[in-house]
Amino acid sequence: MDNKEQPATIDTGALTGLQLDLRSYTTDTESHSHDYHQLVLPVAGNLDIQIGNTGGLVDNCKGAIIAAGAVHEFAAQGSNRFLVADIPYSLARQLEQLPAFIELDDSLSHYVQFLHSQMTGQQTQQPSSQQQMLLLLVQLLNERFTDTDSNPDARVTAVKRYIDNHYAEAITARQLASTANLSPRQLGQIFKARTGMTPQQYLLEKRMQTAWLLLSNSQEPVQIIADKVGYRNLAAFSDRFRKHFGHSPRYFRQHSE
Repeated sequence: MDNKEQPATIDTGALTGLQLDLRSYTTDTESHSHDYHQLVLPVAGNLDIQIGNTGGLVDNCKGAIIAAGAVHEFAAQGSNRFLVADIPYSLARQLEQLPAFIELDDSLSHYVQFLHSQMTGQQTQQPSSQQQMLLLLVQLLNERFTDTDSNPDARVTAVKRYIDNHYAEAITARQLASTANLSPRQLGQIFKARTGMTPQQYLLEKRMQTAWLLLSNSQEPVQIIADKVGYRNLAAFSDRFRKHFGHSPRYFRQHSE
């Protein structure tokens, strides 16, 4: 999908090609494809998209996932605006397994609104925090719409399951390696080859994603949320959350409402 206006752009720097734009479209219809995945998420108005043999509408409760290589065309009527994320294929191969059109639940809609507010706000975002916000978006989509890896590695699956069930606890690299019957070094290599991150990075992502969901969907005190994601020290949790997303937990909650 080509941009029809000068975009407000988040360029994530370190991960070349990972980019988020605000775009508007005209009634012109164009057919093309690209070598990266693309997410089209609603801000205002509607957009008709044909992705391969599947047609649909992006509106206030539905988004589109255009897999790398998929031929697509689009057209819009009236005033419109959309968040469009370009995701390198190598960063999120699993997106090609997701449906072309997805229903946005309250949490996803909430997160899209937050991304929009950050792009249109006055405060300049750091590339690292922008990167994490986009990666969280990809992970949220993957968790909701992909059941399993098409070719899973049982060792990686076991470690992910262990982290998913114990992320609120102190977890060492040796514990995770023992779960897979590997050395920490072997696990790190295999896990990163399969997921694009180390086990400890996966643990951090799990904690931060869960914290974001709790901040967005509950009124629990930040201290309680910190404890639920494995941080007994509120200051340490707030510092990690700020480094991950670029804002404090309280800021995130206030601006996600």
